[in-house]
Amino acid sequence: MTTGTANSTDRDGGTAAGRRREQRGWYFYDFACSVYSTSVVTVFLGPYLTAVAKAAADDEGYVHPLGVPVRAGSLFAYSVSASIVLAVVLMPLAGARADRTGRKKPLLAAAAYTGAAATAGMFFLDGHRYLLGAFLLIVANASLSVSMALYNAYLPQIAAPEERDAVSSRGWAFGYTSGALVLVLNLVLYSGHDSFGLSESMAVRICLASAGLWWGAFALVPLRTLRDRAAAPGGEGSVGSGWRHLLATLKDMRRHPLTLSFLLAYLVYNDGVQTVISQASVYGSEELGLGQTTLIVAVLLVQVLAVAGALGMGRLARTHGAKRTILGSLAVWVAILVAGYFLPAGAPVWFFCLAAAIGLVLGGSQALSRSLFSHLVPRGKEAEYFSAYEMSDRGLSWLGPLVFGLAYQLTGSYRDAIISLAAFFALGFVLLARVPVRRAVEAAGNPVPERI
Repeated sequence: MTTGTANSTDRDGGTAAGRRREQRGWYFYDFACSVYSTSVVTVFLGPYLTAVAKAAADDEGYVHPLGVPVRAGSLFAYSVSASIVLAVVLMPLAGARADRTGRKKPLLAAAAYTGAAATAGMFFLDGHRYLLGAFLLIVANASLSVSMALYNAYLPQIAAPEERDAVSSRGWAFGYTSGALVLVLNLVLYSGHDSFGLSESMAVRICLASAGLWWGAFALVPLRTLRDRAAAPGGEGSVGSGWRHLLATLKDMRRHPLTLSFLLAYLVYNDGVQTVISQASVYGSEELGLGQTTLIVAVLLVQVLAVAGALGMGRLARTHGAKRTILGSLAVWVAILVAGYFLPAGAPVWFFCLAAAIGLVLGGSQALSRSLFSHLVPRGKEAEYFSAYEMSDRGLSWLGPLVFGLAYQLTGSYRDAIISLAAFFALGFVLLARVPVRRAVEAAGNPVPERI
């Protein structure tokens, strides 16, 4: 790919200037959907859905969805796990169809607006409607996973190998910037809900629904900017052929065992990352006794520092390579969880310190993992391979929330649940350290960057 002049032509037939325009549009999907991850999953929905479930619980603290006894405090974690199972079913179908038809944008639009609509529908979550909240969470989370698989598949097509660490890191930085901006607005609305004539419940429901409106509005930017590439030959991409295509993809990936080794390592440590993100607010409110305003400020701190962390770790990767930088971040994650286990209740200052540490490693570890994987994808199989990656990123990250929920179900202690996640990072570190990434890039038939 030639990148020297604005009129040069890239590998897909477009100009370098057009590629940069696509990159700028691509950043805005992170800008659009990250508000859901931040405001809904990380801050508001966990404590709020838990409170709704507790209000509907029996005298022993259990709700009974579909007749199954579930401790009210575990409902949110179980719902996250269920959403991921649904995503596992849908993502391979979307990835296979995208590669067969060459039309990722319509599929991206369908997933984005399904998720945005489900999120906006959370405005109606009140009273004892814990089943409605669980259902909307499952739909929105699964839709986000499908859309992110399609979105990530654009990265190898819009960025040259030497650009991908920087482009991926900027995408995460855009996402954390939007998350921080909306959290400031959420903080103003929530902390001043009385002055706005709103109840606390109404303020939370407005914050939840506004994330869906934001997601839908800013998704228009990448949908207008990104362009579809030529389809891979053969097939119509039907549901049946989608599953057959998935099986063919898995067989094809067996020819790239080093790529599979990276995916396994990523599956393990990212399961820990995703569980920390989704369960942190529940841990803070239920175990540490912190108020919603404190949680908002803490997550806002994560958002602000995650922008600097994503960009800073991108620079570290240029010097030390993406693999070494990710390994360093995993060691920090283990230290964070150990510190979180011993964190005293009712101590917001220490909680803020922990949030700051999370922010510094969160964005960078995710951004660099995405860009590193992009080097391991054979050309022409981007959407399918990124569906597998997204299944590791979101689709197969069901074990962490399930373990977290079971630990609370069995012990009634969120501290026992949080410390169990350290094993995901430690094992992920060992598995990633054993992956020879340079040989993996060569085996995929891609040029090897100077630093990786």
